[in-house]
Amino acid sequence: MATNANTSTGAEIGVIGGSGFYSFLDDVTEIQVDTPYGPPSDSLFLGEIAGRRVAFLPRHGRGHHLPPHRINYRANLWALRSVGVRQVLGPCAVGGLVPEYGPGTLLIPDQFVDRTKSRVQSYFDGLPLPDGTVPNVVHVSPADPYCPAGRRVAVEAARGKGWEPVDGGTLVVVEGPRFSTRAESRWHASMGWSVVGMTGHPEAMLARELELCYTSLTLVTDLDAGAESGEGVSHDEVLKVFAANVDRLRTVLFDAVAGLPATQERDCLCVGALGGMDPGIRLP
Repeated sequence: MATNANTSTGAEIGVIGGSGFYSFLDDVTEIQVDTPYGPPSDSLFLGEIAGRRVAFLPRHGRGHHLPPHRINYRANLWALRSVGVRQVLGPCAVGGLVPEYGPGTLLIPDQFVDRTKSRVQSYFDGLPLPDGTVPNVVHVSPADPYCPAGRRVAVEAARGKGWEPVDGGTLVVVEGPRFSTRAESRWHASMGWSVVGMTGHPEAMLARELELCYTSLTLVTDLDAGAESGEGVSHDEVLKVFAANVDRLRTVLFDAVAGLPATQERDCLCVGALGGMDPGIRLP
């Protein structure tokens, strides 16, 4: 039974991913969270890992009914912060843009490139909220969009499970739900970008605006169309490779949860991302 988030239940770490990351945990509490931006993708599912309170959010909804360009990213990040989350792990499936990054590769990006077209990218767009509040226009730097502390922890967690990750690289985020043409894929590769996905943005940018630490873990499920000579990637292929690696990825995520710094000990660039600027809205 779902409850409302105005209970004392909370969490310090958020994981945005599928139901496979929380469904086997004992004593999972499901809570529904209201946000000024509408409903998030689903309820939050709260549990405990290594003594840390964690909130899991199915990015696409528990039935995977939300395509990447229809996800309410602002509501998702706001909902996590409203229950106390200050650090977020965001695993996602991607395509490899070079042959060296084939299926099963785990890459922890340090940069992203935005090639989306229709997504709301900011809380601070100057447009009124339903309650009449008008946020100020605030410019937050995404120069280094991922939390350096979270990235280090994720890399160490993967190595601890015998999975040698690619430490750094660029995730190019496309609108979806279609995959890339060969020409687009070859262009992405020619620019020196590493992997391509559909859900890494605007998650990272919205997290930065909320002064949350955000770490992306990208699992390569296929070689993108321009990086191989076959018929191109298929949805079934992506799901098959992800399913084959989800148990391993889950153990990495759980070790990363255990290794993240305590909320009060964060000293990374994410903590003061607003730099004292007045957002004009009350952050949860």
